[in-house]
Amino acid sequence: MEHQLVVVLDFGGQYSHLIARRVRDLGVYCEVKPYTLAPAKLAAMRPVGVILTGGPNSVYLATAPRCTAEVLSLGIPVLGICYGAQLMAYLAGGRVATAPKGEYGRVSLEITAPELPLFAGVEQTSTCWMSHTDSIAEPPPGFAVTAQTANCPCAAMASVERGLYAVQFHPEVQHTDFGNRMLENFLKTVCGCTCDWKMRGYAEQTIAALREKIGEKRVICALSGGVDSTVAAVMVHRAIGRQLTCIFVDHGLLRKDEGDQVEKICKETFQMNFIRVNAQAEFLGKLAGVSDPEQKRRIIGETFIRVFERESKKIGKVGYLVQGTIYPDVIESGAGDSAVIKSHHNVGALPDVVDFEEIIEPLRMLFKDEVRRLGLELGISESLVWRQPFPGPGLAVRILGEITPEKAALLQEADAIFREEIAQAGLDREISQYFAVLTNIRSVGVMGDGRTYDATIALRAVTTSDFMTAEFVPLPYDVLGRVSSRIVNEVPGVNRVVYDVTAKPPATIEWE
Repeated sequence: MEHQLVVVLDFGGQYSHLIARRVRDLGVYCEVKPYTLAPAKLAAMRPVGVILTGGPNSVYLATAPRCTAEVLSLGIPVLGICYGAQLMAYLAGGRVATAPKGEYGRVSLEITAPELPLFAGVEQTSTCWMSHTDSIAEPPPGFAVTAQTANCPCAAMASVERGLYAVQFHPEVQHTDFGNRMLENFLKTVCGCTCDWKMRGYAEQTIAALREKIGEKRVICALSGGVDSTVAAVMVHRAIGRQLTCIFVDHGLLRKDEGDQVEKICKETFQMNFIRVNAQAEFLGKLAGVSDPEQKRRIIGETFIRVFERESKKIGKVGYLVQGTIYPDVIESGAGDSAVIKSHHNVGALPDVVDFEEIIEPLRMLFKDEVRRLGLELGISESLVWRQPFPGPGLAVRILGEITPEKAALLQEADAIFREEIAQAGLDREISQYFAVLTNIRSVGVMGDGRTYDATIALRAVTTSDFMTAEFVPLPYDVLGRVSSRIVNEVPGVNRVVYDVTAKPPATIEWE
């Protein structure tokens, strides 16, 4: 049975991805689409509801991102959030203007129409999260004001007959007391969602769709051995079997013993067509003398493509390339006016000469924790599903400055010690991602009777649900002490270990 769908139209808001997560967590499949999606294409997707996101612009400016008013007349319930609320007012004939006083952070909210389905079970006075300079100065004809704050006379509005609802605040963030209840009310009561979407149904439908799309064509998979690419490969393998060939490129920047482990898992556990390409010399040769992190990523990405192109020609005619791209990669690769954070995931940057008809990304709309749940549904072992995330460029993004074989070997050893101690402390399931970084800092130390001038290793451990934001983990001092002692004593060339206590934002999870 086809699952119900809610579409989130993205207007550049920082919480767009979080809205989608909240909807999925409530049991409804959700996809984020750009605001430029044509109304006809939106209607063809047959969503049961549409959500208009926040954004940093003023809706009345000529350059503001806007969908057409037709979106409000498709007969599909619509919820506008923050900028999306202002846009709904603007498109429906209301007036939006700079507010006499902007609102940011926690604000007391008063519901003036508690009988509305959106506010069922919501206390009449509660706290919401605001972030706006503009506001709805005059609601459109046919809309009633349904909530207010001290500085925002129209904190929510609705046209119940048309199924149009708007809130100036952000119900998707935890700081809004009854935000999740409001979203659930919109989904269940307004949109009529059954809220029964589960990962198993998603897996079955995606595998069936892949089988139909691919047909008899041959496919190659860019297999890194990480969670994302492995789950993507297993999905495609379930769909087409031996038509899939997994190509694993060992670029010399993997974790300790990882290449051998990946080969064993794919050949023995999943019995896939598997090709291992030992290209360490090729990658490290091209990276010699390069210190700029963006240049390193581009060199690795370009070399990856060339290696795949070369290997795929040996296989013969190939129809598709599978990649384990997940939703945070899509967001951080940049779309439209968005900033590019992870260029090595930017599919649009692939060279035109690559001889594939199309790239298949079966995990493109999933977050990391959803990928893990999907992996378990597919029967992949917990040890593999819960394997530590690892970036496509490998240790290249964890070696600051120039990359050399010696630096890579040093970091492999330090990182292995850190992972061993975290596992022995029973913390590996509690931490979303943890790893070591080889900084380009050298400092004076004392070892034995002599002075040293050696490298500094930085340790990083974060907790996150979606990898879009993250908090550092307050690791126990005894664990940090053991890790530091072992690295300094067991890894030649290191005389100092430090721990990173920065959140994302302002930092990213990786260092580079």
